This record gives sequence, C-alpha cells and structure tokens, in this order.
Amino acid sequence: MNIFEKPNSIEIQGNSITYYREGKGEVILFVHGITTYSFIWKRLVPYFKDNYDIILIDLLGCGDSDKPSNEDLSLKRQSQIIKEFCQKLGISKFHMVCHDVGGGIGQISAVNFPDFLYDLTLINSVAYNFWPVQPIIAMRTPIIRQIAMASLDFGMFELIVKRGLYNKTQLSDDLMNLFWKPMRTTIGRKGFLHFAKCLDNTNLTEIENEIKQLAMPVLIIRGEADVYLSASISEKLHTEIKNSQLIKIKTAGHFMQEDEPEKISNSILNFINKI
Repeated sequence: MNIFEKPNSIEIQGNSITYYREGKGEVILFVHGITTYSFIWKRLVPYFKDNYDIILIDLLGCGDSDKPSNEDLSLKRQSQIIKEFCQKLGISKFHMVCHDVGGGIGQISAVNFPDFLYDLTLINSVAYNFWPVQPIIAMRTPIIRQIAMASLDFGMFELIVKRGLYNKTQLSDDLMNLFWKPMRTTIGRKGFLHFAKCLDNTNLTEIENEIKQLAMPVLIIRGEADVYLSASISEKLHTEIKNSQLIKIKTAGHFMQEDEPEKISNSILNFINKI
C-alpha cells in the first residue's frame, strides 16, 4: 500500500495534525517547508521504509492538517507541536530530516529538546537572518496578502515551483497538482498566507549561540541550483556547527527531493548508519 493511501491524524493543542507512517525500526521524522506538505518526501520513501519507521507530518496550517487563521504558526510553535506530537505517539527518540523552513523548526528542536534527536539533517534550510526571501517578506504586508489571495493562480504558482527545480522536466501535471492541492480552497490559501505571515527570523537569530554548541551530528545538504535560499546559509551552518557534514549537489534546486531523491536518500542513510 502507498503510504499516502492511509492518512493518520492526532489532536495537538486543539488542532488536528495529519501524518503518514510506514515501516519498522528507528523513527525518522520528515518535516517539510512552506509551499509544500508531506507529499514532498514521496520519492524518498522507498529508500527508507524497509529499515526505518518513517513519519511524514503536515505542519499546522499546511497539507491536510488544520489551518487556524488566528493562531501562532511560527517556527517556535511548530517545534513545540512536533515535540508534543512525538510524546503522544510514544516516540522517545528520532532522526529528524527537514527542508526549507522545516530546517528552522529542526534547529529550534535540536536546541530546545536535544535528547529527543539522534541527529538532524537540514536540506536547503533557512537559518540565521538570511531569510525570509522576498516573496515571503511581501506576503507579510496586509495589502500584498489580500492581492495574493485574489490573484494567486495556478500559472503563477507553477512558475514559483518551476524555478525551484533544477530539472524543469520534472514538473509533470501530477506533481504540479500536488503542489497546488491546498491552494484550491480559500481555507488552504489563507493557511498558506497565514503561515508566511507568522514566519520570523528572530526565532533563529536568538538561538545562534546555541546552534554553535550543538553536540548531535548534523548533516547539511545544499542544492547548488537553489534560487530561493543563499549558499551562504549552508556554509555558515557548516562552519559554526562543529559536528556537521556539508554535501553539495550541483544537479539540485530548491525542491531537490524531486531533482535528486536517490542522492539525497543515500547521503542521509550513509550519515545515519555511520553514527
């Protein structure tokens, strides 16, 4: 059975959180970023499901999880939700693999509850004060949000996704429909825009000193064709986290899970298995 054919849900802090789970062994929790949800990991699943208990989570405000319009969806809040999520499922320790702003959630989690994590993998991650990128900054402005709600259409969104891929031919109708799925409804669009509004890089600048002190192993994977996040982010993370490895993939853009799923998966497996 396809992992996505059997969604699970759990109530955390009064909201329903959707997740997908498959396999046995040590837990690997995959955390997506903005503009995506759990589907972004679909091409990595086959590499892990035979030897690990994999969990793909839809963050609050994303995918099929609840989308409250009046609650804090900051990286700090999402990190706390993930902690409670794992506690409710009886997960005492896990490998954490994160993408985009999910990487910010991973960094906060590693700092605030390090005993839960075996290790941390950051894939084209945000960090420090080098973000949000311009489209996200613009969406924080009320009038821009209103215009975006009125005008954000499939074609515009398709251009955003296409720019995020190294291999443009990967953008099939099926893949684009997965990206677009939450945007089909007013609630989904509002959830996306509210998540963007709640993003605040001070959530990460305030833990800069703690990041330098991380003792757990950290893997940093950078798609060198990422047009949305600067290469200086991964370079600084690698420089400041002593127990870190940096892998660069030339043939990968921001959504590298689609560009190079095998290279990413093998990099993560090699990293985890050597620990």
